[in-house]
Amino acid sequence: MKNIFLIPFFILCNNLYSQKDSLDIGDKYLEDQLYINLSYNVLYKQPKEVSSSKFSYGISGGYIKDIPIVTNGKLAFGVGIGYGFDSFNHGVKVSQVSSKDFLESIPNNKLRIHNIEMPLQFRIRSSEVNKYSFWRIYAGVKITYNLNNKFSYVTNGTTVNFSNIDSFNKWQTGLTISAGYGTFNFYAYYGLTPIFKDTMINNIPINTKIFKLGLSFYLL
Repeated sequence: MKNIFLIPFFILCNNLYSQKDSLDIGDKYLEDQLYINLSYNVLYKQPKEVSSSKFSYGISGGYIKDIPIVTNGKLAFGVGIGYGFDSFNHGVKVSQVSSKDFLESIPNNKLRIHNIEMPLQFRIRSSEVNKYSFWRIYAGVKITYNLNNKFSYVTNGTTVNFSNIDSFNKWQTGLTISAGYGTFNFYAYYGLTPIFKDTMINNIPINTKIFKLGLSFYLL
């Protein structure tokens, strides 16, 4: 986990020593092709019976195709693809009987998620052809497809794992926004899709969703 948070340091070093001070390539205006997000994760809309999450985190990165709307590049669309990993310490225990998922409220459980993500953005920025550091606001949606989900808990000194449970929503969608100046940008993700489908705890439907707050780093 410590190595994950060293990534921004290497990004900054790469920016200082290899970043070109121009966004103009031929007759095209190109900007922010690569991204990395680091976030603090929270599960919200949890049933009252479920205990609060402890420290949880996420990291994602990928490629975004920048599509300018105007010739100066200050308005654009972004369409991308990437990979995301999320780790949650939460209060929902998952067990299975005869291939059916059962959920109950017990603290100190873990959830690890690996996703393919597809960000779609509307981009507003104050950039110029020969200036890399500028103000930006990028807002849009992110569609994710789950590659793997793993739930685990400890009982009687033994770790129990369940992977790729049927009640986990493979496709999820959320709203995103990133805003800031230069390398460091505020980042937020607000999940619209519950992570579980057709599940209950004590006959109460589970509508748990994901909220993320952190930093975005953009590179050419």
